[in-house]
Amino acid sequence: MSLRQEMDTIYRELQLDQIPWNLEHPPELLVELVGTGKVPPCDAVDVGCGAGNYAVWLAAQGFKVTGVDLSPVAIQLASELAREKGVECRFLAGDLTSDRFTHDACFDFGYDWEVLHHVVPAQRKAFVRNVHRLLRPGARYLSVCFSEDDPGFGGQGKYRRTSLGTELYFSSPDEIERLFSSRFQILELETKTIEGKRGAHLAVVALLKRD
Repeated sequence: MSLRQEMDTIYRELQLDQIPWNLEHPPELLVELVGTGKVPPCDAVDVGCGAGNYAVWLAAQGFKVTGVDLSPVAIQLASELAREKGVECRFLAGDLTSDRFTHDACFDFGYDWEVLHHVVPAQRKAFVRNVHRLLRPGARYLSVCFSEDDPGFGGQGKYRRTSLGTELYFSSPDEIERLFSSRFQILELETKTIEGKRGAHLAVVALLKRD
């Protein structure tokens, strides 16, 4: 089963409160970037937007938001949420690991919040290339993914399988630096404790600037 099929099944068969990464409220790091003015309202893209919670929140803060996700089922849920909350967002189904993904650079801010660990190393260069294409020169980009130093999610090792049956790849800061540095200036890179639905975990957090 492909990752898209896995995600479609999860979003179709589970209630949203049963999906570990589906959090109703935006993460503190994102709120801080917006609240401090580091990222003012602008054209923004939510990479791996899922059911749209963070994209809808950003739209309510004055951003013009486009959400992209691998799962068409998630995109449908995100569109329904935006209508329910009375905000305007655009949502697109697309695979950012595909060489066939094309999009003009039109965003000043983008982020993938705990999405990259679903992307295996062989697909990551294509993912970064496509993210780069989405952003205007000078745009800020936030990437957050599970750290290899986190003891949870099935123990140790780079590859770990979750209770939902998905396989994740856990990264180090050095890997993330090597991955993004050819196309982005690295402004901040560190391992942080992130609060999640099932408790805190360690994540590699990178704040980047598109070349």
